[in-house]
Amino acid sequence: MKYFNTKVSAIITVLIIVLMLQGCSSDTMGKTAEVVPKEPTDYIKVVDYLNREVIIPIPVERIACGYAFTGHAVAMMGRGSDIVAVVGGLQRDKVLTAMYPHIQELPVPFSSGAINIEELLACRPDVVFIKTDTALNEGEVAKLDKFNIPYVVIDFYSMEEQMNTIATIGKVIGAESEAAEYLQYYRRVVDETKEITNQIPVEERISLYHSVNEAVRTDTKNSLPADWIAVTGGINVSIDADLRISGDKSFATIEQIYLWDSDIIIANEAGIPEHILSNPQWASLRAVKENRVYQIPNGISRWGHPGSLETPLAILWTSKLLYPEDFQHIDMEKETGEYYKRFLGLELSNDEISDILEGKGMREPKNSR
Repeated sequence: MKYFNTKVSAIITVLIIVLMLQGCSSDTMGKTAEVVPKEPTDYIKVVDYLNREVIIPIPVERIACGYAFTGHAVAMMGRGSDIVAVVGGLQRDKVLTAMYPHIQELPVPFSSGAINIEELLACRPDVVFIKTDTALNEGEVAKLDKFNIPYVVIDFYSMEEQMNTIATIGKVIGAESEAAEYLQYYRRVVDETKEITNQIPVEERISLYHSVNEAVRTDTKNSLPADWIAVTGGINVSIDADLRISGDKSFATIEQIYLWDSDIIIANEAGIPEHILSNPQWASLRAVKENRVYQIPNGISRWGHPGSLETPLAILWTSKLLYPEDFQHIDMEKETGEYYKRFLGLELSNDEISDILEGKGMREPKNSR
């Protein structure tokens, strides 16, 4: 009996390990990856956001995305089927999960900057993308170092840093040409928009308040949204203000928002414009009284979000919103359709383009999974 119990226990243990490995090994075609570790054919070196030189065995075939932006970027570069682990937010993005349904079933070993190393190990990643908050936590990176898992720190607080990040991701995953094509488009949008907005006199510029995720969360000076909004010629009212800082988030008070009394309000989270327009606390603001509160579009990510892939589209949309006469040559329906076809391989219907531009219903509610 003792031998039987020991034998059964051993069999069960082996089965559990196999099932854990298979849980991270299925691709979108239903195949199961080899459990035997592969031998790298070569190595590459990249320098990440923290100026670390990272040596990565190639080819990179299994990618763990501990930052949502990296999942969007990997998908844009055609490697979405090779993602084997994600942060939970990626599983809520409807465009992304329509492109790569397997993402909804992937393990989520990343949460609030922490890593579940057992779950991540079962996914056998060739590389892990993480944010600065995780990388600066000695206990978390010690987990990766202990098992010699290459990790690349990804972060950005300006358009130039975001472009550098995209180039780095492209190099890591062997998609440098795809990254270069996207960056060429990104830079062209910035340059052509500046040519127009630089001609707008300061006294004629439109002021805006940018709501990020929550009604009173907004932009600081050194942030990606502050950078791209400057390109649009808009006056971002919050960037020189004394805001309440909580981690990597910044918040205004309703009193500050009244003092700014901006010409318009733009919000990147679905439901926030309706909240602002219907809440008595906001009712006396000029933008509310004039019904100039707008929902920013949402595609594979929320346009213009601090971690958005669609920064170029956010620039075009906001510029046209602020200065319709100066940007009447921009057809946002056409631009949107061409963007998703060119960079994501998506043939969108007119209705799908409208859904993206309306920005509603594009993400599952946070507690729906």
